[in-house]
Amino acid sequence: MQRICVIGGSRYFGKLLVRRLQAAGHQVTVINRGSTPPPPGVEHLVVDRDDEAALTAALASRTFDVVVDQVCYTPVQAAIAARAFAGRTRRYVMTSTIEVYDPATAALPTVPPGTPVTEDTVDPASWRVAMDLPWHDDAYLEAHYAEGKRQAEAVLARAAGFEFTSVRSAHVLGGGAQEFTGRLAHYAGRITRGEEITVHAKALPTVFIHYQELADLLRWATMADFTGPVNACSDGPLDVHDLAAIIATQAGREPVYRTVPAGDEASAFSFDRHYAMSNARAKELGFSFAHTTDWLPGAVAETLTAAPSPTA
Repeated sequence: MQRICVIGGSRYFGKLLVRRLQAAGHQVTVINRGSTPPPPGVEHLVVDRDDEAALTAALASRTFDVVVDQVCYTPVQAAIAARAFAGRTRRYVMTSTIEVYDPATAALPTVPPGTPVTEDTVDPASWRVAMDLPWHDDAYLEAHYAEGKRQAEAVLARAAGFEFTSVRSAHVLGGGAQEFTGRLAHYAGRITRGEEITVHAKALPTVFIHYQELADLLRWATMADFTGPVNACSDGPLDVHDLAAIIATQAGREPVYRTVPAGDEASAFSFDRHYAMSNARAKELGFSFAHTTDWLPGAVAETLTAAPSPTA
């Protein structure tokens, strides 16, 4: 049994992670602002992680084997956590994102289309941190989500006193109520209703992961001893046409496309730039991934079942 603290853990794969850690016999503590209580038997600390004094007071004399941070978006949050958990944990696992590799958001090394992007493309140990940017402004943070994650990783990677790893997640999908982003439902709805999907003329592939697989990978990362970033994506990249075709097969409708020029806004998952990740490092460390086409049809079926009728 290990003592594991989950910051966030109130929805989607974080909620599932908490249940799976508890089922495995670990002593779990959840820290969030109290909007959603954890399962019975899980310790709940209600505190705003942005309030350093309140967080330190809530932690009191507690120590943990591992901290899993589901909701770290800025270097400011990361710095608060690094100070609050210094000397309290052996290992710190942060949930990060594929967006750290988006070449539209930072000057990154060029990766040729078709070459899976590896973790060393963004090295948190050497990434510049700017604490004085307006990270507390919601509009700024939304517009700089990828950079916030890069800098948060950088702060925690340089923190003393604990091992650190970041799990850079692909686009997370589920089915029905389990897909909190609504993107799969968006596609299912538009295809079912015969509405246009906007795509780029040369839409490039991206990578996905099922929310259950991501929960499994995060649980695996809590028990592991590697450090540094690790990419989390199912095998089998798909482009927007591949995704739409899987939905269309089950919906019984042909997708309708409208092409937009490169650089223009298109539907989610239509990309005119390449940053599909490699999952080779996680495999080398011992994690086995499913293929996207193993779970995506089931998620689509759940989404279609949950969606209202096109005539409703």
